Amino acid sequence: MADDRDVTSPDALDDSELAIEGALRPGSLAEFVGQQKVRGQLQLLLDAARIQQRPADHILLAGPPGLGKTTLAMIVAHESERPLRMSSGPAIQHAGDLAALLSSLTPGEVLFIDEIHRMARSAEEMLYLAMEDFRIDIMVGKGAGATSIPLDLAPFTLVGATTRSGLLPNPLRDRFGFTAHLEYYEPEELERVIARSADKLGVRLGEAQRAEIARRSRGTPRIANRLLRRVRDWALVKSGGGEAALADVRAALELYDVDEIGLDRLDRAVLDALVRRFRGGPVGLSTLAVAVGEESDTVESVVEPYLVRIGYMGRTPRGRVATPEAYAHLGIAHPDGALHLDDL
Repeated sequence: MADDRDVTSPDALDDSELAIEGALRPGSLAEFVGQQKVRGQLQLLLDAARIQQRPADHILLAGPPGLGKTTLAMIVAHESERPLRMSSGPAIQHAGDLAALLSSLTPGEVLFIDEIHRMARSAEEMLYLAMEDFRIDIMVGKGAGATSIPLDLAPFTLVGATTRSGLLPNPLRDRFGFTAHLEYYEPEELERVIARSADKLGVRLGEAQRAEIARRSRGTPRIANRLLRRVRDWALVKSGGGEAALADVRAALELYDVDEIGLDRLDRAVLDALVRRFRGGPVGLSTLAVAVGEESDTVESVVEPYLVRIGYMGRTPRGRVATPEAYAHLGIAHPDGALHLDDL
């Protein structure tokens, strides 16, 4: 089972949670909640490909973790009535890895590459030709005696997912026929996600309970489903039934250190250090990370995005600063003369 930190981390799943997550995934665009504009664009793209009896254009799904990129890739394959092959950027570290993968695809197959920005550069360059002309060139031998052997590929649809689209080289990004940018969910949309998942998990939740979980889910369906499972566990163990009262929801989330706006232990530790130890900043990222006993990458990629999005922290050229809202959330009076974002 994931540890306490993972409860509100959108990109941490163990094997058991992966199985449950798969069971909760919608199977079609009609069932998919949220991302209305992206759903409409994808539906048009898939319908056009079906009418023309050809593989759909290559698709790039960009956005933060947990918003449904993998689910949409599965839906693309399902609605195209094509098989799905799944891989990830970190697993493709050599051009030969990609060549083996591409050469084994069947006509029309959908290839999903998660975290595509983490592929090796040599593999990215091979992918350019594969996406445009369904062909790759394989080098045989070394030095002056090396020769290039062209290999034709079966037509396929590439669905790439990335949490950092800015790291994709322009030649690769330009070869995607459609780029979808997924946005964080509104609380009302998350309530619909929670209602659907609760029905599948056999948990009875009222409107107030769904709203409570949605408010603490950071706008992310994966986190909403994870919190729902913790509420389900609490109701099962403590109440002995499938109905979770509002008190059960609050008690379960309090046990896992998730507060009323979705901040967890590490989020609050970062805010507390920034406000109390560094007097609201500015303070450097590495100094802040040392103060809370975490790696700089963890603070920057896991904690900061949400704190910045809700307006509790600012990034400035001089360092990280706390906003008056952060002081208010911690119950600390904002000192006169403290720095504001507009001052930097």
